[in-house]
Amino acid sequence: MPVTTLTDITLSEVGELRHRPHTAIIDVRDEWEFDEFNIGGLNIPLPDIRTRKAELLPYKSLIIVCTNGVRSRVAAKDLLRQSEFQDKAIYHLHGGIIEAVD
Repeated sequence: MPVTTLTDITLSEVGELRHRPHTAIIDVRDEWEFDEFNIGGLNIPLPDIRTRKAELLPYKSLIIVCTNGVRSRVAAKDLLRQSEFQDKAIYHLHGGIIEAVD
């Protein structure tokens, strides 16, 4: 079984990767944060990531984001531990979307 690794990426790399087929951005912030500002994608708050993981299974690549990179790293590492995600490319937005706010 292939072992999935976590790849840290920059905001500009998110812009490039998001257009690849079967790729989804997963924003793990709370709903109100997502409503206030987001870069698109699915909003699945960190506490719900395991109960809503079925929504992520159709995608081959997952780009996990949050405000500053802390919650998204937790979510990405959690997904790495689950057998259903062993064949997926998992990317983590290092530093979060705070860079896009300026």
